[in-house]
Amino acid sequence: MAGGSEVSAAEARVPLNTWILISKFKLDYTMLRRSDGTFNRELNEYLDRKVPANAIPVDGVYSFDVFDRPTMLVNRVYLPAPENELKCGIPEVEKPLSTTEVVPVILFFHGGSFVHSSANSAIYDTFCRRLVKTCSAAVVSVNYRRSPEHRYPCAYEDGWTALKWVLSTPWLRSGKHNKAHVYLAGDSSGGNIAHHVAVRAAQEGLEVRGNILLHPLFGGEERTESEKRLDGKYFVRIQDRDWYWRAYLPEGEDRDHPACNVFGPRSTNIRGLMLPRILVVVAELDLVQDWQLRYVQGLEKQGQQVKLLYLKKATIGFYFFPNNDHFQCLMDEIRGFVQYKELE
Repeated sequence: MAGGSEVSAAEARVPLNTWILISKFKLDYTMLRRSDGTFNRELNEYLDRKVPANAIPVDGVYSFDVFDRPTMLVNRVYLPAPENELKCGIPEVEKPLSTTEVVPVILFFHGGSFVHSSANSAIYDTFCRRLVKTCSAAVVSVNYRRSPEHRYPCAYEDGWTALKWVLSTPWLRSGKHNKAHVYLAGDSSGGNIAHHVAVRAAQEGLEVRGNILLHPLFGGEERTESEKRLDGKYFVRIQDRDWYWRAYLPEGEDRDHPACNVFGPRSTNIRGLMLPRILVVVAELDLVQDWQLRYVQGLEKQGQQVKLLYLKKATIGFYFFPNNDHFQCLMDEIRGFVQYKELE
């Protein structure tokens, strides 16, 4: 069900290296998906470039992996290295991040349509490091279980577990009240996960300071104008999106399932819930932008505090390279969002 022929990088005014990267992902992903709904996980792990954590600070950031034995969940933690820190080994992490200043903790969920990538994928490792530097924050990247091997609600359950772990970890606390100041963030499917985890946090009374959703993956049975207009033109086809939803949702479910269509006919009413402040970033050349804009409108109708950052001529994945105005605009916006009222 492809639309018109794919446009070129020059026509879209997309930086060439961004175009090459996303085009490579498109080629890889096409090879990995099977028509019977299964997925070539072994080849995926081979093609997805991984990077190890680094105990020695690189550009002022060091990282380490934390394995939670009871849940079998792995998180990659990124922390800013103090200027006077020795250039070898991870410093003591049993102490709070700060006893005087507030240090935001960004709980990050990587994208990949619930199927691809991981916390140690090179593109997300780099992005998380940039968040640390930009926001003067700690970042915890969640290695949630992926579909189709682990369908709904596994990713949400892992996100919930990660949030509870962050809130209960003493060395991720800061400020005079000695607590974790947590923001949820994610791109694509990671943005979807962040939404659902934030809703559960509001329902159960756990404090989240804000939600940052980068072109979050939502949808529904209806075919929207942007899906028809952009089908196949900027890396993604509608039939690709359909495949990923079939791989993630419970077998036999359609795209009006509340996981996908969050303000659809079967969605949970969130009116009256105190959701955190929400920043939604929409790329003009993302074919599911209509669903993202409906999400913003749905939040507004339910009385939630939401801000829309709509980036014209931006494609999915524009934030993987700092070679475009959209990247700097995004990082400035995230910095301001995270540092808002963060003085205690």
